[in-house]
Amino acid sequence: MSEQAEAGTTRHLVLHDYGMGGVWWWVWAHSAQEIVEACAEVEVVTDADSVRRAETWGLEEIRLDAPDPGPLSRLRAQRDAQRDQPGFGVLAGRDRVYPGEREDGEGTLWLMELGPDGRRLRQVEIGPQDEGIRTGPDDWPFNPPHDLHDPRYAAMEIGADEFEKAWRRARREPEGP
Repeated sequence: MSEQAEAGTTRHLVLHDYGMGGVWWWVWAHSAQEIVEACAEVEVVTDADSVRRAETWGLEEIRLDAPDPGPLSRLRAQRDAQRDQPGFGVLAGRDRVYPGEREDGEGTLWLMELGPDGRRLRQVEIGPQDEGIRTGPDDWPFNPPHDLHDPRYAAMEIGADEFEKAWRRARREPEGP
């Protein structure tokens, strides 16, 4: 029996998905929840096919409880900095979340519907002239998860009714040439 199993931990496949790629590790921890509560911007991958494929990749194995968990240190420090902020973790575990984010410069407002894993399900882009364009997963080449423990998303939360109203008013993006 391994040292990790003796300590009551199990190996989890963990991904830091940054949109155009991702970094993968095996992380030894007591639970998947312990990992996402300890490290920002990671997800625990449980899909059996993904786990089976990852077995052949030669990934680094990290102990979450190590004093310096190497590549997870920055993500753990980021989570530690969030922990005492208002709104920390309030969106985690919800079936749907609706943040609205204003882009600096052009005045564009992005309204999103996020699933329980933090990935966009639908989005409305409202430009400075108040025109709205709605998009879905087939429209995005990348859809990295938003970290629903991050308190900044709690501060951006809008109501489901507000999102639905904007969705109904918005038009589909015209098809390309």
